[in-house]
Amino acid sequence: MLQSSSLRDQGNLDQRINMELVVQEWHGTSALLPDLPNSNHSSRDPGNPQTMVIWFIRAFKGNQKKLAHLWRLEGARERLRLVKADLMEEGSFDDAILGCHGVFHSASPTEILEPAVEGTLNVLRSCKKNPSLRRVVLTSSSTAVRVRPDEDFDSNIPLDESSWSSVEFCKTLQLWYPLSKILAEKAAWDFCKENGIDLVTVLPSFVIGQSLPPDLCSTASDVLGLLKEGETEKFKRLGRMGYVHIDDVALCHILVYEHESANGRYLCSSTVLDNNELASLFEQLGRPRYDLNTSKLKSLGFKFKTIQEMFDDCIASLVEQGHLTQSV
Repeated sequence: MLQSSSLRDQGNLDQRINMELVVQEWHGTSALLPDLPNSNHSSRDPGNPQTMVIWFIRAFKGNQKKLAHLWRLEGARERLRLVKADLMEEGSFDDAILGCHGVFHSASPTEILEPAVEGTLNVLRSCKKNPSLRRVVLTSSSTAVRVRPDEDFDSNIPLDESSWSSVEFCKTLQLWYPLSKILAEKAAWDFCKENGIDLVTVLPSFVIGQSLPPDLCSTASDVLGLLKEGETEKFKRLGRMGYVHIDDVALCHILVYEHESANGRYLCSSTVLDNNELASLFEQLGRPRYDLNTSKLKSLGFKFKTIQEMFDDCIASLVEQGHLTQSV
């Protein structure tokens, strides 16, 4: 998943959020939004200057260059705190989570099942020990909804939050990333129901937009390969899929945390495209058509950026960081 470098005003969020929610691709990370000690603030607005963001990293040693982009965020020096933690170490998050009102768990190592599931549970075990906790927002994926045999698709019925991908189908085809997302989200729901934790999950589709860190993440690398080398194999393999702007993913996390009535799962996807709709050089795959029903998120006042904005911002970011020349 790409990282977000900005959020915009939208819907019920009438103030610009100065301290952005940064969603990292991996690195065993959770972001938290506690109120500072002695704060009289009661609206739980993460844009309020008295709100602190705690960002977990695996280790500080050798990471200073990788962390530089975080310190360049507006308000970071005053309201960003970095804490060393390990997803696979139970209790590693206890001290930092204690006293927090909100926890955003966005970490998921690609195609590794045990850290995805056990790491999620370790974060939730720390949340269970925090009496101040209001809500946990977990980043899942639309792959936890849409991965299934072709015969299980009905083109007349959009996939929505009630849909789940097939565990057996993922195992048969060795699709470890969607399988990890399915198992981690289901484990989270079971744990939170058993322990009375208010959980909301966000299920983004393919995330496109500007990239905050200098190193290429997986989605930016995919787009770069498409633009520079015409590498379409991954897109062809994925077939018809949803797309969403990274700003929308970040803002969606904030929205479902802030909105009192938010509950359950939320698909976060602006549009669904076939490969031939995305680029004329893609061949028609003949795969079953599906759409993603995001009316639940839109009912909270959410408006998505367009597919044009997603790729414009992504390409501009690649040019700015020197990965792509202006002439492309």
